[in-house]
Amino acid sequence: MMEETWRETDRFICGLLVPSDPALEEALRSSAAAGLPDIQVAPNQGMLLHLLAMAIGARRILEVGTLGGYSAICFGRALPQGGHMVTIEADPHHARVARQNIASAGLADVVEVREGLAADVLAQIGAEATGAYDLVFIDADKRNAPLYFAWALRLTHPGSLIVVDNVVRRGALVDAASEDPDVQGMQTLMRDLGSEARVKATAIQTVGLKGYDGFAIALVRHDVDGKAG
Repeated sequence: MMEETWRETDRFICGLLVPSDPALEEALRSSAAAGLPDIQVAPNQGMLLHLLAMAIGARRILEVGTLGGYSAICFGRALPQGGHMVTIEADPHHARVARQNIASAGLADVVEVREGLAADVLAQIGAEATGAYDLVFIDADKRNAPLYFAWALRLTHPGSLIVVDNVVRRGALVDAASEDPDVQGMQTLMRDLGSEARVKATAIQTVGLKGYDGFAIALVRHDVDGKAG
């Protein structure tokens, strides 16, 4: 009963606050037709990501975990003229579908899909030294979230936001005896967020169309050597 209430409430919110969007709806349809898992953010969550990017005036966005490109479209539309986004996807099939969805949304020149293991691509981006990112969204394999967070710190600047999805794991986050690598990854991430002096962070539990989970958000305050990037 409670889960159905969560879903109905999300549908009510989306009906009033998240207008019907043909490009996003087509991205969902094409992703489902291509056999991608139904694990993208919900429409109201996508709008939240869009609003966060707009609120900080993000010009450069980095996403770890593309899937079918739904959240990348939300972010890409928040970018101002001349803005750019890089999104990383390990699965070649997912990357192909995402590129098609992003192109169909008119964002092929704005959103760049980089294919490969996130750790490898992040290292490549770091070596390129093309500038710091204003917002980083981490929504890939959860066991490696601490590594992705460490890279996010290296690739951002004071004032950047780092957002991490799926941190609560249906409450398993508090299970100290969990042997699930994804839960352990999120537990480590939370400890890292709490001990890292360069960020001010919090985490929020969420319920809705995607069930019971949550996200973390961190504001980058400063880095070790006092320089951005």
